[in-house]
Amino acid sequence: MSLQNHINNVKLTSLSSKGGCGCKIGPADLAQVIRSLPPAEPNPNLLVGLDTSDDAGVYKLNDEMAMVQTVDFFTPIVDDPYAFGQVAAANAISDIYAMGGTPLTALNIVAFPIHTLDKSILSDILRGAGDKLKEAGVTLVGGHSIDDKEPKFGLAVTGLVHPDKVRTNAGAKPGDQLILTKPIGVGILTTSIKKDQLSEEEIQRVTTVMSTLNKTAAETMASYDVHACTDVTGFGLLGHASEMAKGSGNGVVIEQALVPLLPRVRELAEAGFVPGGTKNNFAHLEGSVTFPADMDPLDQYILCDAVTSGGLLIAVDGSQAEALLADLLAAGVEAARIGEITAEHPGHIVVR
Repeated sequence: MSLQNHINNVKLTSLSSKGGCGCKIGPADLAQVIRSLPPAEPNPNLLVGLDTSDDAGVYKLNDEMAMVQTVDFFTPIVDDPYAFGQVAAANAISDIYAMGGTPLTALNIVAFPIHTLDKSILSDILRGAGDKLKEAGVTLVGGHSIDDKEPKFGLAVTGLVHPDKVRTNAGAKPGDQLILTKPIGVGILTTSIKKDQLSEEEIQRVTTVMSTLNKTAAETMASYDVHACTDVTGFGLLGHASEMAKGSGNGVVIEQALVPLLPRVRELAEAGFVPGGTKNNFAHLEGSVTFPADMDPLDQYILCDAVTSGGLLIAVDGSQAEALLADLLAAGVEAARIGEITAEHPGHIVVR
């Protein structure tokens, strides 16, 4: 926790009942809301819109250039304000990387109780985000703020991509191998932060994972035959894998033993620190996932854990998976092969 936070005795995560991407509206409720909207006016330049539950929108500007747009904001996921700003920025930029794009500009989105929390806390949040934007090569061009009793922070990010090189979550092909570029368990660990269950070293570990840009992973996959990509965030690994299965019309197989977990995730889940967002994800996936009959329910929850600023889930041509994984690991990315795409059980996930 920063010195300023110690001085003000503020625990940011205590100011909200939910934190990070776990404060998203649940997938079931969100789907119900979106279904009630009138269909969008057709536009031939809109390459990616609401149809595939993708990470960002893509609008074609000309034959060589398309604009990628996304927005993401949430309540505090860690107590250190500088780290909160870094995580929020990395999380928002990630959607651009997942679409195969290069992020260019960003707008801050701020909700802050300006009369009850020290202004230096907001300064630290903005400074953390600014440093992460600088690391990503993104230019801050403005923002908007409101006075709100519950702090929230995030960014709207714009990037560019070639129209023929857009990555969506809907193009996975049978035989593709699935590679995940960050470990999961973030929701369980950050819930444990709110309950004072983690050491400073453990807090730093999960914070480092969340604040790490997906830039290296995205740049590394660019030279491979990647048929689909998404970043793993609030709907959890299985939630985003389910979107990939439904979008592509193929099946997804997840090898549970191969999925990388952050330290102590299983132990803390057993102790009861499973967030509500994770449980909502699990409930929403009923009927879309087949688990082994003898699989512990806690392990099922972990695969549905609500992630904040997670890694990329990459569906790469099976013949190139080994080489891509080797390149990711050599570049320092915490990547692992966790499953495959199959023509069997279309739109469904099978966990083994």
